[in-house]
Amino acid sequence: MDEIRQRDREGTRRRILDAARRLFADLGYDQVTMRMIAAEADANIALINRYFGSKRDLFAEVLAMQGRFPGVLDGPEEELPRRLAEYVAERLRSDQGSVVLAALIRSSSAPEIHEIIRDRVSSAILGPLSARLSGPDATFRAMVATALVTGSGTMRQLYGPDSGDAPDHETVVARLTAVFEACLGVGDPGTAPAPSR
Repeated sequence: MDEIRQRDREGTRRRILDAARRLFADLGYDQVTMRMIAAEADANIALINRYFGSKRDLFAEVLAMQGRFPGVLDGPEEELPRRLAEYVAERLRSDQGSVVLAALIRSSSAPEIHEIIRDRVSSAILGPLSARLSGPDATFRAMVATALVTGSGTMRQLYGPDSGDAPDHETVVARLTAVFEACLGVGDPGTAPAPSR
């Protein structure tokens, strides 16, 4: 009996998260109400409050559903610009945009959740990327690269995968690699760690 209840709780929790993710992506944080989420999830508001607390806490859970770079940060540092370029190029041409990114874009004007968004970008992209870079100004260089990555998601949301007159995939990757090399300073002698004394 306890196992059945647990499965029911997990199923309800999953329905609420899925409904919230769709609504936040379609309408943005400010436009979504707990009643809308309850109706979309076929659950009552009391359950949403019990499982997640507030709408703000539920939004944080939705953002946490998006993983970190899948394998992009693994491997030698000198190959990082190419891996990031391939990641962005794939996102730009994908038919499946990120629902979580759409929720971020449509919700960024809500001051109540700025801290949640900043923390999520820091933990999912900026922090891990900065930790992979050697040399001075690693956080700033990682911030510029993070802006490129998140900006590509915005472009994908606004224009779709078939926008403009994009060249072939390899040309896109080559151009993006050059941009990531410039902003990350990978291979640039000016970003090499200072010699120990």
